[in-house]
Amino acid sequence: MAGPRSGGRAADAARPASDEPDVKQVVDGEDPDAAEAAETTDQGAPATPAEVPAPDEHDAEPALDHETVDDDPVAAAEAQRDEYLALAQRAQADFDNYRKRATRDIAAAGARAKAALATELLPVLDNLERALDSAEEEEEKASLAEGVRLVHSELLGALDRSGVRAIEPAGEPFDPNVHEALSTRSENGADAGVVLDVIQKGYRLDQTVLRPARVVVAA
Repeated sequence: MAGPRSGGRAADAARPASDEPDVKQVVDGEDPDAAEAAETTDQGAPATPAEVPAPDEHDAEPALDHETVDDDPVAAAEAQRDEYLALAQRAQADFDNYRKRATRDIAAAGARAKAALATELLPVLDNLERALDSAEEEEEKASLAEGVRLVHSELLGALDRSGVRAIEPAGEPFDPNVHEALSTRSENGADAGVVLDVIQKGYRLDQTVLRPARVVVAA
């Protein structure tokens, strides 16, 4: 009786320990390989190479174009040359504008200086002319009159060389831009608006009126 029992115990002891979990899993209806695969997927394991989509050949961008230009010393030198050329052209244009503006400013300053000097000299001309008119009335003052006449002539020449011209509008139509009417007078044979007498000469510097001529106008 003892023999069969000991043989049964020996058979149970010789059975591998791993058989019990396998039997349990089979009994529960679970596949060990499927459970392992599910556990691996739940843990976020990377997909197999077959699951990664292949790159589209149309999405590939051509490379090395900008790098080739940047790495080309000739292209870089030409770009720098064009930049310096544009800068030089802008500087030249600015300088030309400055030179023209400076020329205009200098010319305007010179004209203002001439006008100021001529305006200061006009009363001198007036006094010289009055002295000549009074000196010519007496013969003993003829030498004095000749001297004054020479000074008057020289002063007129200096002003003329500077562009100063006298305005003597006797017999011309009245122009309010260059004439100043002091009075009006009726005169036979004279049209209305014509300058009859010039009381005081006017002067202009080129196109600028330094002093209008003071006149009497026909009514």
